[in-house]
This record gives sequence, structure tokens and C-alpha cells, in this order.
Amino acid sequence: MNGHHLSRLLERAAARRPDHPAVEDDQGRRLSYAELRRGADRVATRLSRWGTGRGDRVGLWLPKGLEAVTAVHGILRAGAAYVPVDAMGPAVRAASILAAGGVKVAVVSAALAPSLRAAWPGGSPLPRLILAGTEAAPPETVAPGDAPWAEVLADDAPSPLDPPRSDDDLAYILFTSGSTGQPKGVMLSHANAGTFLDWCSGALGPFETDDRFASHAPLHFDLSVLDLFLCCRNAATLVLIGERLGKDPGRLGDFLAERRISVWYSAPSILALLVQHGGLDRPGFAAPRLVLFAGEVFPIAALRRLRAAWPEARMWNLYGPTETNVCTAYPIPATIPADREAPYPIGRVCPPLRARVVDADGRAVPPGTIGELVIAGPAVMRGYFGQPELTERAFLRDADSTRWYRTGDLVRDDGRGCYEFHGRRDRMVKKRGHRIELGEIESALYRHEGVDRAGVVARADDSGVAIAAFVALKPGAKKSIIAMKRHCTVYLPHYMVPDTITFLDGLPATSTDKVDYSRLNSLAAGEGAPP
Repeated sequence: MNGHHLSRLLERAAARRPDHPAVEDDQGRRLSYAELRRGADRVATRLSRWGTGRGDRVGLWLPKGLEAVTAVHGILRAGAAYVPVDAMGPAVRAASILAAGGVKVAVVSAALAPSLRAAWPGGSPLPRLILAGTEAAPPETVAPGDAPWAEVLADDAPSPLDPPRSDDDLAYILFTSGSTGQPKGVMLSHANAGTFLDWCSGALGPFETDDRFASHAPLHFDLSVLDLFLCCRNAATLVLIGERLGKDPGRLGDFLAERRISVWYSAPSILALLVQHGGLDRPGFAAPRLVLFAGEVFPIAALRRLRAAWPEARMWNLYGPTETNVCTAYPIPATIPADREAPYPIGRVCPPLRARVVDADGRAVPPGTIGELVIAGPAVMRGYFGQPELTERAFLRDADSTRWYRTGDLVRDDGRGCYEFHGRRDRMVKKRGHRIELGEIESALYRHEGVDRAGVVARADDSGVAIAAFVALKPGAKKSIIAMKRHCTVYLPHYMVPDTITFLDGLPATSTDKVDYSRLNSLAAGEGAPP
């Protein structure tokens, strides 16, 4: 069956509305569906000529723009899977992720290509590069075997025959923070993504061909799947919000109004900033008709302000780790009571997925009891790329071999199948919608030659979550917060760099000489004296 194969979406949209705007960027450039299909076909042709096809992986390291969207569709058209990395992140991290994903080819911004080559880890072959950008790649960035973007698009070689396609083929790998210091690659198939899109169409629709979907999430973030493919499924227009504009709520409010955005999806923290600085309540502001948010808890005071600014919009709180796509959802009422203090629930399970709440041994707990949420069904990932043992640990198995993904999130069933979120069972936190394993930050700190011991904790603040690092240095090492943060930026994306770094003579330890995180939490909260 090919009913869910994502490559079919562009084919159908281009046949249905060839001249309709498919994608626009924040610089005013645009592609029609016919133009997007043509560009994707040229990318697929080049990948096929290089021997890349079904089951292979192709990396993406470039800013979100027309080239990135074209590349995604071209990779899928070739039968391969795309592996996006943070366009604003450090080269060392990008190179390690692409190498771990075993990519044969990478579509890379021409400006970033030299740093990617310099950071590429030994022991794995450097992939062939397609060098993208608004202009032809400068000669000094092109190495033998590379192909500038303009050359790829101008290539009139015959298009390859349609590759064999199956809904069970790998569609993309999204790398998330890993507790061991190495990001882990979540493998999602066309069937996984298609199941999610089916639910979106039924629960959140109907959608219209003249809808304008904002694309705020970067392509390595799982929220982008809805933007990219639900929009294409409906032959609507995708409006790209680049990384810099996405962090400027004042300009972003103007952009929403000017571009007539009708469908919005982002982390709650972005919407909270828009409420404060985006002028959403200005006279004549045409609010999106559908507003979706996910990735972190939306504080009720900020959500109440958003609801007051956009009273007519349909709003949904969506929940789900990358491994499950969205797996539960809750519609926000038209009026939020003034006396409500608790955040809204994460909601009911999204069919055809199933949910259970279990204890530490995997046994079901009764409604009203806090336990871990586990999810089963056709939207759940295939596993972690190249890490079968980690994959095995991520699932519970029933007697009938049903695989239940362990989300790590603690929830309570209210007795009617509606789940309330009650935190995590591990050291993973969410910041601006990004999943962060505190252990990965510690691993980066330990790569500094002067660090003897490090511990990292998270605490709540006005912006949501702040990351606090505590460091004990080796004798003779110099204490410099600026230098330590600069060191972190070599290995970590900006959202994982600690907000505060505190140097201690020694870290508090438990009786077994492990870092005492409870005491570090007290220090981060300003309670107690350093050891």
C-alpha cells in the first residue's frame, strides 16, 4: 500500500493546483506547486544519479527556506529519508548527527560546508554535498563530487523512474537530546506520519485550499511535520518563518497580520511572547482560525491572555514526544474561567492510538493514580537508529507482543480517559518546546579539559525553564563563565547552553559519591550554602 507515502502529497497537490502558491519565505520569495514539484524532481534526479534511493538517508543542514522545503520533497521523491539538523547549531553537533545517521548525501548551505568538512568525525566517510543557497555556491566552497544548488535545478537529465514505495519505508529521522551525551535518532516511517496526518484531518479539520499555514518550527523539530505535510495534503500555502524572525515577537506579530496566517502551530512559549510583544489585540488583526501548541506546559495566565486576544480562534493543546507524533489532544474552551489556576490537561488519546497509565513495573494503575503514560499504535516510531538496545528499553511488550512506548511522562487519568500532566520520571526537561537531556549538557561540560566534576539541574522561572550548571574545576584551571559558555556552544545548540554557570570548590555528593542533585536544586533555587 502507498496510501500514506509522503511523496504522493506533492504529486497530488501539483496535479490539483499547479499554479497555486505552495511555499513562501519571509523574504517574499515563493514557489508554485508546479515549481516545487519541478525542483523536487531535479533533487531526486541528482540523488538517483549518485546511487541514493530507498532506505538511504540524506542530511539537511541549511536555514529554513525554499531550498530546504524543495530538498525535503526531493529526498522523499527519491525514496530516501531526510535527516535534518539544527541550522543554527554548532558544526561539531551537526557533523556527529549526520555521521551517526549514516547519510550518503547532505544538502548543506554553501556557507556552512567548510565547517562541516572540518568537523566531520574520523572513521566515517564524508557524504557528497549539494550546496544550497540563494546564489550559486562560491568556488572555494565546492569540493570534487559536490554539486551547487543551481546546477542541480538546471540539470535536464531524465527523471528517474518512480522508486518502489511502501508505507513502511523510513521517511525521516529526527535526532533528539540523549542522556548519554549523544543525540538519539527517532526513526519514523511514512505510515507513522500518515497516521498522524489522518488524525489531524479528522479532528482539526476541515482545512481549506486557501489556508495559509505558518511554519514556525525548525525542520529538525517534530512540530514541523504538521506544517510541511498537512499543508501539502490540502494544497494550501506554507509560509516559512526563518530562525531569526521566529525569535522576534514584535516583528512576528506584524508578519502574521501581513501574511494572513490562518493555521498556527508552535511551542506555547512563542505564543506567550507574541501576546506580550506582538500586538495581537490591535484593531483589525485577523487572528488565525486554528491555533495549535505543543512541546511544553502553557501557563494558564498566558493562555488566558491569548484567548482574550483571539476569542474566535479554535485552540488545541497537543501532546506527544517525537517518538509518537501527537498522541493526545485537548480543545481549549472559548472562555477560560477567571478562577482557573491549573494548566489544561494534555487530553484524550488520538485514535487509532491507544494509551495506558502504568507503574514502574509496567502494570496498569487505576484512574486517579499517577503513573507513566505508555502509547501503542501505528503512529509510534520504528525505533532509534543504530541503537537496538536503547529501542528495546523504550518499549513495554504485552503477551500479544503489542509494543507500548514508554513516554517517561507522569500523568493521571481523571476517570474519563482525559490525562493530566504531572512531570517526568527522569532528567529530561522541555525548554521552548525542545527536549533536553540534562546529561547531554553535563557530557559537553566534561569535554572541557579543566572540568573535574559537573552537575546540571533545571528550575522554573518566568520564561518557563532555566538550566543551571554547577562546575568544580581541576587544580589550576581558571574560572571563567564566558569561556565555559563559549566551550558549550561548540557542542550544544543555543537552547541547551546553561543559563547560569556556578563554580564550586566541590560538588555535593551522595553517600555513594554520586552528584547530589537534590542539593544542587536547592542551590539553584537560592536555598542553602554551597558545600
